[in-house]
Amino acid sequence: MQRTVVVISAGLGVPSSTRMLADQLAAEVRSRVSAAGAEPVIDVIDLRDYATDIANNMVTGYAGPTLAEVIARVEAADAMIAVTPTFSASYSGLFKSFFDILDPKLLEGMPVLFGATGGSSRHSLVLDMAIRPLFSYLRANTMPTAIYASPEDWGGSGTDPLEQRIGRGAAELVAVLLGEEHRAGNPDHKAKRAQRQMSEASSLPFEELLAQTQRR
Repeated sequence: MQRTVVVISAGLGVPSSTRMLADQLAAEVRSRVSAAGAEPVIDVIDLRDYATDIANNMVTGYAGPTLAEVIARVEAADAMIAVTPTFSASYSGLFKSFFDILDPKLLEGMPVLFGATGGSSRHSLVLDMAIRPLFSYLRANTMPTAIYASPEDWGGSGTDPLEQRIGRGAAELVAVLLGEEHRAGNPDHKAKRAQRQMSEASSLPFEELLAQTQRR
C-alpha cells in the first residue's frame, strides 16, 4: 500500500528554518508510515521556486504548465504537510497566495498537518488564529497538533521539546492516513472528490458541460 504525502514549504531563504521543520515533519511521517508496513512517498514542493508562476496566476487567473503540474501533484496526494514562516503575526503572502489559487474544493477532506516558524515564541498563536482557519475554510481535515518552531526550540529544551511535538503531529497524521476507515473500504477524500465532481457534472446543463470541456 502506497501513501503519498505532499510537503508544502513556504520558506524563502536557503537554508530555511521553515524547510528544516517541513523536512523533520516529513521524515517522522515517513518513518511511521514505513513502520506500519506501508510505502511512503514524500513529494516536497518549495513554493519559492514557483513564486513568479503563483503571482502570474493571481493576476491572470491562469496556471501555466509548470504551476498546473504542481497543483496536480497536490491533488494526487493522500495527505499534506504545510509549513510557513510567520510575517506580521500571520502566514506569509506566498503561502496564502498558493492556497488562494487552488480550487476551493481541492483539499476537502484531505488530512493536513501544518506548522510555522518565527523569530519569537510570541507568534505561536499564528497556528490557531490564522493557519487553522484557512484550512478549515478549505474543509481540510486538520490534525489536532500543530507545530510552531522558534529559534530556542531548535536546541531541544523546554517542557515540550520540538521533537516531541513533531512526533505527536506525525502520529496523528499517520493514524488518519492509515486509519481503519480506509481499511474498511470507506472512500477517502480523493474518492469523495471524484464522486462530487461526477454528481456536479451530471446536474449541469448541456451548454455548461460543453463550455467546461472546451476550457479544458
